[in-house]
Amino acid sequence: MKVIVLGAGIVGTASAWFLNKAGHEVTVIDRQSAVAQETSFANGCQISVSHAEPWANPSAPLKILKWLGKEDAPLLYRFRPEWLQWRWGLEFLKQCTPTHTANNIRQIIAIAEYSRLVLQSVREETHISYDALTKGILHFYTDEKEFQQSLSSAQLMRELGCPRNTISTAEVIHIEPALQSMREKIVGGDYTATDESGDVHKFTQGLAAQATHAGVNFKFNTLITKLIKEGTGNSARITGVEIIDAAGNHQILHADAFVIAMGSFSVSLAKQVGIDLLIYPGKGYSATYSVLHDSHAPSVSLTDDGHKLVISRLGDRLRVAGTCELNGYARDLNPARCDAITRRTRELFPDACDYEHPVYWSGLRPLTPSNVPYIGKTRYSNLFLNTGHGTLGWTMGCGSGKAIADIVSGRRPELDFAFTDHRF
Repeated sequence: MKVIVLGAGIVGTASAWFLNKAGHEVTVIDRQSAVAQETSFANGCQISVSHAEPWANPSAPLKILKWLGKEDAPLLYRFRPEWLQWRWGLEFLKQCTPTHTANNIRQIIAIAEYSRLVLQSVREETHISYDALTKGILHFYTDEKEFQQSLSSAQLMRELGCPRNTISTAEVIHIEPALQSMREKIVGGDYTATDESGDVHKFTQGLAAQATHAGVNFKFNTLITKLIKEGTGNSARITGVEIIDAAGNHQILHADAFVIAMGSFSVSLAKQVGIDLLIYPGKGYSATYSVLHDSHAPSVSLTDDGHKLVISRLGDRLRVAGTCELNGYARDLNPARCDAITRRTRELFPDACDYEHPVYWSGLRPLTPSNVPYIGKTRYSNLFLNTGHGTLGWTMGCGSGKAIADIVSGRRPELDFAFTDHRF
């Protein structure tokens, strides 16, 4: 079949890779000049099955109330006159019950664990170099209450097959000696040895290069404006996608199947053909620092739970990312939030990096209220979704790419997950 993938982040590029391997003729369309230029450009770089607990959990509502109006809050909800934001917020609160949280953790672990295995297989096949580290992910806590609340989630994850093991302060320091200066403040942690980290931008670039060599056609600097449909009811199909190409020409590209993988921008395109996606952009921030003193910088990927930050070593760089701002589609940098990241990183590793010349960035994470992505079929027989991965696009990217390739090819994916044929 001819398949058009809309979006060239990690999710769209992985989808194209596996669709090509399944024997399809694949075209990828993106408005940027290359792959991985938006949310996949400078994120936290963790492959974190252990980070499966969604933002929507029983402790979230009180935290959000406490953080309201604080410019440097880990999660900042700015109320806007947008129906989508209010609908999203109400559904988010609904997902905060213990039952919903436990079910969502199960779904997230299923796709995340599968995806990590798929990534390892792709890495072995392609030999892409992307500053990969396979030393696990270490969560550490500086608040006793937060640490105690984490125990039940860690237990559930272990029951579901994710080896997120609770450890003492001494064990935290043993695994990551660069945290020694914080020893008196750390109350405990948990460690998942099977988790990984690596530069998603480098990986996606490498995968796209090999996909191009295998015959995938990438059309960059191309604006996607409209899906063309025909028919009604069960016979309705998508026949083409309207674009404005790099030269400014309007075209309609035809294919047998279409995959929407446009992150936060999937919502408006899907809405044109009557598909209601409950995805809202969560603006995340990152800072990248040059490492000055190797022995003072972490060599294990970390999660600072209290500040909602993840920390990944990328060769001679340190990437620190996190926080979430629900404030529409703007990507402008808030100095207070940028300063908060540097302030916390300097506190953790005072002598490790050049903190005078950070490189700040923001990206729009495509958040569903549950943190469970949309992967699978729609009511149109040839239109498919691979979007809404939230903060875990890198973690879930390869697995969801392989899964959607299976679904488009008429096969059942090799995992137990709530694909969208159960939800539409």
